[in-house]
Amino acid sequence: MVKNYLLFCFMMCCLLLNGQAQNYDLGLPFIKYYSTREYNGGIQNWAIAQNKYGLIYVANNFGVLEFDGSSWNIFTLSSGSKVRHISIGSDGKVYVASQGDFGYLFPDSTGELSYTSLADSLPAKYRNFDEAWRVFQDHDRLVFCTFRQIFIYHADGKIGVIDPEQAPENFFYTNHQLYVNQLEVGLSYLDGSALKILPGGESLKGMTVTGLLNRPNNELWVATLHNGIFIYNGSSFEPWSVKNNEVFKSSAINCALRLRNGNYALGSQNNGLYIVSPEGEILLHLNKTKGLNNRTVLSLFEDAQNNLWLGHNNGITSIELDMPFTYINEQVGLPGTGYDGYLDNNTLYLGTNNGLYMKRLNEGSGKNYQFIEGTEGQVYSINKVNDHLLVGHHNGAFLLKDNSVSKISDVLGAWTFLKLKDRPGYIIEGTYKGLVLHQEIGGNIVFLHKIKGFDESSRVMELSEDGDIWMTHGYKGVYKLRLNDKLDSISSVKYYGTEAGLPSNALINVFRIRNRLVFTTENQIYRYDESTDRFVVDEFFKDFFNNDPVIALAEDPYQNIYYMTIREIGILEKDASGEYHKKTSIFNKLKDMLNDDLQNVSILSANQALYAAKEGFVLYTAGSANITDQPFHTLLRRVSLTGNSNTTLFYGHYLNNGEVTNQQPKTYVRKIPYEQNSIQFSYSATFVDGLEKTMYQYWLENGEKNWSEWTTRTDKEYTNLHEGTYTFHVRAKNIYGKLSEPTSYKFIILPPWYRTNLAYTIYAGFILTCLYIAFYLFDKKHKKEKHRLTMKQEKELHKKETEIESITRKSEEEIQRLKNEKLKAEIDSKNKELATSTMHLINKNGFIASIKSNLGSISKRSKNQEVKHELKKIISNIDRNISQDDDWEHFAFHFDQVHGDFTTRLKESFPDLSPQEMKLSAYLRMNLSTKEIAHLLNISVRGVEIARYRLRKKLELDRSVNLQEFILKF
Repeated sequence: MVKNYLLFCFMMCCLLLNGQAQNYDLGLPFIKYYSTREYNGGIQNWAIAQNKYGLIYVANNFGVLEFDGSSWNIFTLSSGSKVRHISIGSDGKVYVASQGDFGYLFPDSTGELSYTSLADSLPAKYRNFDEAWRVFQDHDRLVFCTFRQIFIYHADGKIGVIDPEQAPENFFYTNHQLYVNQLEVGLSYLDGSALKILPGGESLKGMTVTGLLNRPNNELWVATLHNGIFIYNGSSFEPWSVKNNEVFKSSAINCALRLRNGNYALGSQNNGLYIVSPEGEILLHLNKTKGLNNRTVLSLFEDAQNNLWLGHNNGITSIELDMPFTYINEQVGLPGTGYDGYLDNNTLYLGTNNGLYMKRLNEGSGKNYQFIEGTEGQVYSINKVNDHLLVGHHNGAFLLKDNSVSKISDVLGAWTFLKLKDRPGYIIEGTYKGLVLHQEIGGNIVFLHKIKGFDESSRVMELSEDGDIWMTHGYKGVYKLRLNDKLDSISSVKYYGTEAGLPSNALINVFRIRNRLVFTTENQIYRYDESTDRFVVDEFFKDFFNNDPVIALAEDPYQNIYYMTIREIGILEKDASGEYHKKTSIFNKLKDMLNDDLQNVSILSANQALYAAKEGFVLYTAGSANITDQPFHTLLRRVSLTGNSNTTLFYGHYLNNGEVTNQQPKTYVRKIPYEQNSIQFSYSATFVDGLEKTMYQYWLENGEKNWSEWTTRTDKEYTNLHEGTYTFHVRAKNIYGKLSEPTSYKFIILPPWYRTNLAYTIYAGFILTCLYIAFYLFDKKHKKEKHRLTMKQEKELHKKETEIESITRKSEEEIQRLKNEKLKAEIDSKNKELATSTMHLINKNGFIASIKSNLGSISKRSKNQEVKHELKKIISNIDRNISQDDDWEHFAFHFDQVHGDFTTRLKESFPDLSPQEMKLSAYLRMNLSTKEIAHLLNISVRGVEIARYRLRKKLELDRSVNLQEFILKF
């Protein structure tokens, strides 16, 4: 029965604590404040909005603020007036309502936001309004609300004007309906092109309405500045029947917002922020002394990551409402560094270096932690042993009862407490110098004595199943202790170090996990193997931790294992099938917050763990919304040319088909002159949670081979880039390890003038010209050389030819000589033959003439007529024989062969020559004597002389010309 009752109480506490953790009864959410020095704007911030890429925009006294997750920018209006309200269009336009003007911000061709006034298009009689207080988007029309008129801009360009009789005080837009607060009338609504009083709305006459939200069943939730909150049921307004309505009335509500989880956020004029349940319960109250730097909240906005933004009268605050962490620090009354915590029934006890503090659950977030008197100084541990709460303190051991303490030991440095397993009522305490023994007597804890035989500092201890005390020392190793039967001394001490299988003697701790002892070391988790008396690697943890020193372990009632290592914080979560899964990313936010002196994680209840922090504690509630998988964007915020120019090429907003986008359009490629080839990129990720731990990775395509190492820098500069086409890529990794999609920027570095196509054309022409000239000169030189060689060769050849010709000539001359000699010989032979023939003829003719003469003489002397007659016949035959030309023709043929057709040529030159004269010429050429010629011609010598004379005349020779020589030369 008792057991069931205790289990019921435990489960109720778990449920109670789980419920209250969401209400921030125990602490605060993580809060980030931005001062005017950080965002460089005015103090007042009237409205906040966010575009679809995560950029935060704020209506500020100095203009419109823009926050990209890393830095703030401000865009001032041309009039310099205060901006009162903003709204983001689906196309990315930032619609602005301001003093004396309204319009929109939209990027120009360079991506820089520029302001365009829409108020200037109003008719002149409406232009001189005082304040444009709100701007709303109603489907495809814009509604600009001033304190005189309401202007409606339609998609077709037409402007509708609503000019109420009574001046508006405030404006609200919800569920596609515009509501107008008019002090003289009450609460009205826009019906078509006119304002009509809401049924029952006159009951709010004279009240300033500051918030209006929808409720189920067509009800309205209406907040006023000084008159509290009302519920409108369709016909009348009734005060919100909750206990805190008077609180809201006195706080002066400025603004209201329904959160995505169904709760309400209320910003007040003088009392900060309230997070309220739909039933009116205050779940969280933040004010100037608790979480906020300014008590006045002018505007509220919940971003895509469920962070709540507050626009203050001086500054801006971001609250991480969706995180599963609650921060318990000095702002809720808990000063100092956290060391240990314990939940006992309905009270949470926390030990810090300043003492022990407590807080009862259900006291509300307005109640701070209370200090327990007598615990000043360092608290190390809070343990419950035998239903007694024991506090380990630097000054000794304390018993905690009825929220007060009593000292049970003066031994300095009480680390921790253990209940002896086989000796009920006895408690072992670990101290700076060994162990001490306590006993439960009469409902109290009584100090007995110090245990002898062991004096080492005993901060980390656990009992084994057989009653042995395992104690681990920070840098000495592991000790197994066994008490004697009297419990006054250590009967045996066994030391385990590297010789027992441990990797070293340092960083060893012992924990009871999964109902057995495990030992964390500098690289793995070990267990003790009793059969070998050695330490071996625990197979269960082997796959979860690899060479990462585990410094803390704790197990909750659901058998989830919380752990802390040097580099990682997380949980080994047990699923329904009994399998364990490692969960780490959500805890990355705690890495720089936790106590690095004596690291500790305490299990308060099922699914709730308390982490000791540098400033107080961080409470983790499992099962809260998981934001680690939320997508986010990495945006390129600025592209500038560095060096001498310092020119901005891109101001952070792309335009594509008339809409703002976060990716560079394909047609948006900037060409950069070579002399400005140094470029700087600024970028940011629009993820607010842990923004200071967001890391970036970049890659210049065509300039770098791979992605860079991760860095927290939000800018990258490249200098002296070579000409070419480049694409800069950048992506981010948030604190939870999730990657964003990369964004990119493509640009072209133009070549220098001396490396342009024209220059290369000129170079090519110049080179070709030079080559042509070179080839020409070379060719000319070659030709000249060739000519020289040719001439030389010709000379040589001529010389050779001359030599050859000379040789040839000599040969020819020799041949000719031989030929001539041969011809001469032949001529001589023929001449000899001719001469012989001629001499034969001469001799014959001479002989015949002689015979003729003799026969004539005989005829003359003979008296015989018959003889005379016969002799005359013989003489006549002889004359006939001598005068025949047969011999001459035969002679002439051979003569022309020898003398080159002499007779033919002579006949052609002198056709009048007689045959007798031709024969004379031939005989003269043969250089015959006159006597020999006379025999041949059968004439006398005198006749030859006469014939010569006649021949000269026909040849027309001068007297000085020798006939013989002329004939020989012809």
